[in-house]
Parts: sequence; structure tokens; C-alpha cells
Amino acid sequence: MDPEVRKYLSAIGQRGGRKSRRVLDSETARAMVRVREARRAHRRNYGRYPGGDLVERGLKDLEAGHESIDSLLVSIGAPRLRRLGFDIERPFSSAEHRLYDLLAQEAPGRAHSRYNALIRRLVSFERALECAA
Repeated sequence: MDPEVRKYLSAIGQRGGRKSRRVLDSETARAMVRVREARRAHRRNYGRYPGGDLVERGLKDLEAGHESIDSLLVSIGAPRLRRLGFDIERPFSSAEHRLYDLLAQEAPGRAHSRYNALIRRLVSFERALECAA
């Protein structure tokens, strides 16, 4: 390697990330906060998306600690919903099995089709929210 290039790269390495670190002026920082808050407000209005009613009820039930069809559905979708900005602290464990069992208690012959329909609505909600973000 050329000694001049080596010297240049050494000088850059000594500075590390200090020189290239981004410094935000107050206006840029405020703009970033406005965008973040707008996204949060947009996510709070999730009733308009397909399946939003299920997620809304599920979040309320989950927060209250009630095991319901909706709260189990939100528990199933918790990892993806967290990535979308939802605050889901304690989802139910084994939610897939618990949801199916609950559906089977209500209507044994329709549990499988209802389970699949609920999962499709959850995925539809998640996809719609991803597209809107």
C-alpha cells in the first residue's frame, strides 16, 4: 500500500467516530420529534385498519390481564406489533394453543376455520400498518 494512503487512513482511524458524529441543530431535532409523534398518533388510530377492532380490544384485555380471544390474538402478534411501535409488555405464553382451545370450547366444529380467519385478520392489520408507516 502506498505510504501516503497508509498515513491518511491512520489519521482517519485515530479520529474514530468523533469527527463524523452527527450533530443536530434544534430545528432538525424538533422536526424529527414531530415525525415520531405523528407516527405514534397514526398508530393509535388503528381502528380504521382491517382487524384494528380486534387489536384494540385485545390490547385493552391484555393490559387488564383478561384472557380473551382478542388478547390471545394480540399475544400471538406481539413480536411484530412491538416492531410497529405497540407497547406490549406481558403477552400470554403459548397463545396459539390457548386461542385454539378457547375457540374449540365455544364451537368445536368451527375452531380451525375461526382460528385461521383471526390470524388472517391480524396479519392483514399488521401489513396495513406497515404500509401506512
